[in-house]
Amino acid sequence: MNSSTIINIQKYSIHDGPGIRTTIFFKGCPLKCWWCHNPETQNPKHEIMFFEERCTGCGICAKRCPQNAISIKEGHSVVDEEKCALCGKCTDFCPNTAREYVGKDVTVSELMKEIMKDEVFYDESGGGVTFSGGEPLIHIDFLNEVLKKCKEKGIHTTVDTSGCVPWESLEKILDKVDLFLYDIKFMDNEKHIKYIGSENTNILENLKKLSDKGCRIFVRMPIVAGVNDDAYHIDSAIEFLSHINAEQVNLLPYHKMGMDKYRRLKMTYKLSGNEKPSDKVMEEISNKFKKSGIKIKIGG
Repeated sequence: MNSSTIINIQKYSIHDGPGIRTTIFFKGCPLKCWWCHNPETQNPKHEIMFFEERCTGCGICAKRCPQNAISIKEGHSVVDEEKCALCGKCTDFCPNTAREYVGKDVTVSELMKEIMKDEVFYDESGGGVTFSGGEPLIHIDFLNEVLKKCKEKGIHTTVDTSGCVPWESLEKILDKVDLFLYDIKFMDNEKHIKYIGSENTNILENLKKLSDKGCRIFVRMPIVAGVNDDAYHIDSAIEFLSHINAEQVNLLPYHKMGMDKYRRLKMTYKLSGNEKPSDKVMEEISNKFKKSGIKIKIGG
């Protein structure tokens, strides 16, 4: 694969693996988590995010649109989705940055050039590059090539994955990945289907296989009040993870930082935004894991 679609290259990241890192966010994900804070990564295609509060109704976007898909109504621009070709011309000329083009196609060499700009920080901090998303493994051929280049350069590599991919994709990159950040959202399959949009069988099986292969793994568990903070989920996760060779488990309390993005993408946010667990609940869950001998960290 000559190119792939990303949404962002985040420099100086300190929460996506050891040291100072460059995190690459790929576009496209097989899951639709209700609390996803990067909904712009779900659709593998390019999108346009509209910040209505910034729009002054000046009409420049309408004049520049080659498809005549934009009109001005009641002081704001309105898009005819059937006409829009997602060319991004409207984002180029908006004086108020009310429209943001989401998705950039990059080649392996272009991405490596960006990664290598921060090589000195990797060396000094024990950091490296993290591939996130979305789901980076749906870009498996492209990802494999970039990982290969990183290993040739001696750069530490981390892959942040939902695990909702064929085992063959994970197996293809095992020898090029230093650390997996692996998400566990629900142990209950029916709830996983409801809140995440897929079964969890393949996800749990893939985690077992990674563990059996001796891979270095950090498990990440989002905790959403009233959704997956119940005793069944926590106890089942502890039982399952007690048989997994994970170096640590990161408990990630829910936040609503991505909530406004749904409106800007014309998507529906299915939670209320009030699902942040209390510090007390997070501490109680953390203590349960610790009593089972599992190394735990809140956040990160």
